[in-house]
Amino acid sequence: MTTPTIHPINPAVGAEIRNVDVANLTDPEFKVIEDAWYRHSALLIRGQELTDDDLIAFSRRFGELDPPPVNENGKTFVEGYPEIYVVSNVVGPDGVPIGSLGAGEAQWHTDMSYLPEPPDASTLYALEVPPEGGDTWLCGMEAALRALPPKLFERVRNLRIKHDGTYNSGGYLRKGLTPTDDPTKSIGTPHPVVCAHPVTGRPVLYLGRRRNAYVVGLPLEESEALLDELWRYATLPENCYAHHWRVGDLLMWDNRSTMHRRDPFDGKARRIMHRTQIKGRVTPICYTGDRPAFAQNLSGAQKRGESGSVPGVTRA
Repeated sequence: MTTPTIHPINPAVGAEIRNVDVANLTDPEFKVIEDAWYRHSALLIRGQELTDDDLIAFSRRFGELDPPPVNENGKTFVEGYPEIYVVSNVVGPDGVPIGSLGAGEAQWHTDMSYLPEPPDASTLYALEVPPEGGDTWLCGMEAALRALPPKLFERVRNLRIKHDGTYNSGGYLRKGLTPTDDPTKSIGTPHPVVCAHPVTGRPVLYLGRRRNAYVVGLPLEESEALLDELWRYATLPENCYAHHWRVGDLLMWDNRSTMHRRDPFDGKARRIMHRTQIKGRVTPICYTGDRPAFAQNLSGAQKRGESGSVPGVTRA
């Protein structure tokens, strides 16, 4: 018997859990994982050999599962497993992609933030990976909030952003919706800019997705400028972790306190991931406490939100 060990990846987000077999977790082992989950907002567990039943059973320990959304190809799940969402560029023998999101870039987002009760968490399990590209990036939104200058924090702390639901993270129109590029009229749900995590109570910056986002009550031009400023701070390099996939990797992130994105990869390569989603239980609520301490060790350029390229990003 071995005890799971926790190895933080980045002070802002993520920890690797070692010495664990996800398919055969004991209750004490799960408690170690759950505690790490709330401390680090994202977990990486490598070297797993999981069936779809194993993935579903593990995911259910965190809560009820959501059915996956209908993707741009009209497919929703693995045959016999309606809880599994396939993320893949592979084309089946019928000429139809077996999954969603293709091989292109997936922009920064929080899963399904356009819902009144967004999902709590997502898990992604690697079955096939390309030799390069397709990295998944995570951004810690507690750290992102701490990076906001005091004046910017005070400006946004009581505002709400409408989270657009027209397009998914790959830029595809969601099934049954009408295309639009007017953020004031697009479909979506407003949520507080500064939220309190429903379990830990810690404050987070809650952005969701840039395209068609809108700060409720502001003129469109002012909303766009304010969102651009927030995004510059949110994705500072030191807030981010870039995960390079191996077969058997299980990556899980808290949608309430992280954002994520994906690098593009060669469409001729194969990438197959199975994803589950833990159902949201509450509507995001506004954080009413004091401003969290600003990260004093940022460089001058970083304090201004000039993130530039990716030096300083944690990679694994």
